[in-house]
Amino acid sequence: MPSIGVSLFTIAVGAILRYAVSDSFESVSLPTVGLILMIVGIIGLVIALVMYFAPDRSTRGGSGGDRDRYVDPRY
Repeated sequence: MPSIGVSLFTIAVGAILRYAVSDSFESVSLPTVGLILMIVGIIGLVIALVMYFAPDRSTRGGSGGDRDRYVDPRY
């Protein structure tokens, strides 16, 4: 599960590479790498926020196996 802190760090590093660095290696452009890191960070942040605000399924009715168990009404 991606965390919010890791996603924000990835976005920050990507923004630094995208907007503050203009160098490039032989075949690697650092602004392009920064853009990719920013996109990955934003996707990770969205996933982390969706999972953070999603309702907890374990508190509603147990694991689901309890509802399917047959209980003899004589007991």
